[in-house]
Amino acid sequence: MKELSHLNKYFIKYKAYLLLGLLFVVLSTIFQILPAQLVRFALDLVAENLIIYQSFDGLEIQDIFNDTINESIVFYGVLILLIALLRGLFLFLVRQTIIIMSRHIEFDLKNEVFNHYQSLSLSFYRRNNTGDLIARISEDVSKVRMYIGPAIMYGLNMIILALILLPVMFSISVKLTLYALAPLPILSISIYFVNNIINKRSEEIQESISDLSTFVQEAFSGIRVLKSFAREADSLEKFSAESDHYKKKSLQLTQVNAMFFPLIMSFIGLSTILTIYVGGTEVINGNLSIGNIAEFILYVNLLTWPVTALGWVTSIIQRAAASQKRINEFLLTKNDIISKENIEKEIIGKVEFKDVNFTYEDSGIEALKNISFTVNPGESIAIIGTTGSGKSTIANLVSRMIDPVSGSITVDGIGLRDYNPSGYRDQIGCVPQDVFLFSDTISNNVAFGLNDLNENKTIEALKHADLYENIMEFPQQLKTVLGERGITLSGGQKQRLSIARALSKEPKLLILDDCLSAVDTKTEHNILNSLKMIMKDKTSMIISHRVSSAKLADKIIVLDDGYIIENGTYDHLMSLNGPFRKLYEKQLISNEIEE
Repeated sequence: MKELSHLNKYFIKYKAYLLLGLLFVVLSTIFQILPAQLVRFALDLVAENLIIYQSFDGLEIQDIFNDTINESIVFYGVLILLIALLRGLFLFLVRQTIIIMSRHIEFDLKNEVFNHYQSLSLSFYRRNNTGDLIARISEDVSKVRMYIGPAIMYGLNMIILALILLPVMFSISVKLTLYALAPLPILSISIYFVNNIINKRSEEIQESISDLSTFVQEAFSGIRVLKSFAREADSLEKFSAESDHYKKKSLQLTQVNAMFFPLIMSFIGLSTILTIYVGGTEVINGNLSIGNIAEFILYVNLLTWPVTALGWVTSIIQRAAASQKRINEFLLTKNDIISKENIEKEIIGKVEFKDVNFTYEDSGIEALKNISFTVNPGESIAIIGTTGSGKSTIANLVSRMIDPVSGSITVDGIGLRDYNPSGYRDQIGCVPQDVFLFSDTISNNVAFGLNDLNENKTIEALKHADLYENIMEFPQQLKTVLGERGITLSGGQKQRLSIARALSKEPKLLILDDCLSAVDTKTEHNILNSLKMIMKDKTSMIISHRVSSAKLADKIIVLDDGYIIENGTYDHLMSLNGPFRKLYEKQLISNEIEE
């Protein structure tokens, strides 16, 4: 229960549902017990008056006596029916309180997990796969809800029924009660062990589902790669293997489940046999009536489900605890991107790096080493380098997706760690290297960073990204719905749409992280010229492995293996005949060969 204590705050929040549910469980239990007592009265009435009825044989009074007995039995029957209806009403109210409470808590818990997911840094997502994240917020939360709802509901029913019914049974006959209940503890223990096996195999199935979900998600996200390499058959074979593993685990669980009801029925039958045998002996000895035996059989049947539920509820609690432990593991993961001073102010755009170093924890790669540079408000800087030189790491540091291991980064003279992360990011426009578009309309994708964006500004942003004419050729134009991850568009169109999304925010600081790699040189030049106009008096960082992207920048730094090896203006670097010039000539030759 230690792991499940995380849910106590929700029980306090919805205590009204819980308390009302407890009241309705008590009332439904009372009305559950009463029919057995009425059956006893009816049977005893018939048994006690049978000899009297037979003594009136041949007399007119026998018919009158028979009608009186029948009326009494009908009365008891109607009373039992009314009580059953009332019990049904209270059972309905039990579900309308406890089960609804469980749905509310499930909703809150999912939101808590999802909100916490969003608050965590990129390093968290580097360590955990998407399938596992989805499994914890869906399957694991569903298992926890089974504890919050059905387990608590049946647990309360079991406890209250035992507290009310056992004293009634012992008051009638201690001996018959002990014999009638003797098989039930063995039944509960048996079901407990069976449920443990079910629990273990269910967890194995859960792991299999998680692996299967991850595989399917990756397969369909990378469908273009699959098709381009003609690996559909291989993908199907792997899916079949994962699916077969899931099938085997499911069949193993089904085999154990098949033992469940035969086990219950055998112990119920044993309890009934003992009740009839011992009860019959007591009737012969004159200690009990026939009605008592019928009453006890009904009581035993009433207790069978709660006793059976004891093992089932215990299993549910164990599974819920295991799932909540998995959920807590992520909920207890702290976000290392936090603000010291939580400053919220409008930025001007001066960015300064001082002796910044960064090493990726998971791989140990030193991405940046003693990086220092300054970008003044309104200036544009190009960060050039080959793959793995540390360019994207700088983009992630400036947008504060990660923090440096050592050194300092300031914006407008204030340490980046002192800004409120959300307020700061709201003022920057970042176009990441890995473009991600949502399965929504083009206009909604452009307006993603804003609460509202009118059509004129959407069109303006698309024109600056040199994409407007392409969009107008689509049948639905701005209302065109993109496929998953923007699969409807070409690579260059996706990059330009991502640029338009960043520009629509009218950011104080624009970061382009190698986002022009999929466009041709002419389109790149048009986009950069548009950016030069709209980013006037605003700061921009152009990160690229292509030297052509640096032409319009006010200053350039060249990275290699995490170090700054050159810096200066375009003309100055070209005149040095150093790494920048060599990279330019290499790319120029490569372009001529392609042409």
